[in-house]
Amino acid sequence: MQGQNQLSDKFGEVIYREWKQHGRAYNEAELNQLLDETQADALITEHDHVTSEVINAHPHLRFIGVCRGTPSNVDLEAAKVLGIPVFHTPARNAQAVAEMFVANVINLMRNTIASWQWLTGKNWGEGTHTSYLQFKGNELAGKTIGMVGFGAVGQRIAKIVTCFPCHIQFYDPYIEKGWDDYQKISLAGIFESSDIVSIHLPVNEQTIGMIDKSLISKMKPSAIFVNTARASVVKRDDLLYAIENNKIRGAVLDVFDFEPPDDKDYRFINHPNVLATPHTAGATHEVEDHHVDILNSRIFKWAAELEAQKNIA
Repeated sequence: MQGQNQLSDKFGEVIYREWKQHGRAYNEAELNQLLDETQADALITEHDHVTSEVINAHPHLRFIGVCRGTPSNVDLEAAKVLGIPVFHTPARNAQAVAEMFVANVINLMRNTIASWQWLTGKNWGEGTHTSYLQFKGNELAGKTIGMVGFGAVGQRIAKIVTCFPCHIQFYDPYIEKGWDDYQKISLAGIFESSDIVSIHLPVNEQTIGMIDKSLISKMKPSAIFVNTARASVVKRDDLLYAIENNKIRGAVLDVFDFEPPDDKDYRFINHPNVLATPHTAGATHEVEDHHVDILNSRIFKWAAELEAQKNIA
């Protein structure tokens, strides 16, 4: 509400039509109807389908704001042609995803889910040390974590796990900057030498299917594969082969090729060496506060720059 008040103080009336009450984003037709009915001259969205048809039907829009790390639901080319600026909220969920990474990697390494299921199944017999021996796991401390992509999420994870301590290495061709605490190495080196390989790639022509058998086969048998980014950057048949044939220790997966999952995705989800979650790594109440702050800040900066230009003219 505070974010809406800030917008109304700056731009006037703010009309709020929550998509969550439908349990899904507004589709193209619904979004067109909303914009026509409200006569809005700007649009802030999260998952709604801001297609070229929507944009071309409303060329008067002053800006489009997207409460997401990447504005993948917006036809950016259509907006560019009409000169409509598009703002988004990178790093809005970095803390949430980083915390989920730590929680789920530790849960997998410590056999937490399996031991909980064993306990709730009333399998604790007379032997007092049965569970101690059966579910003995590993500590995160001392492990080498390799990041494929080292943007906001990867860097946030690195800051958190350094104190365990963990050794951090990363591959990212777009980052030249070095850190005293983190080591930049080759992509093959990440898979060969890491105890945990974590994927943090955007989806584009270069990254789709980038993580394949040639890389996954280099992983240690004791290594864990983590993907909280996008499923399409990994060739799922190659990862599934590695998991089902015990080529690696296991995986932490938050994303799938099909959502809802298909039968092959459920082979990951139901595998005892996989800890799977339903695309919820970034799902915290705080993330909504973060994206409001980030988006408003960007919009207000843009508005101030426009005002300054007018004053100069």
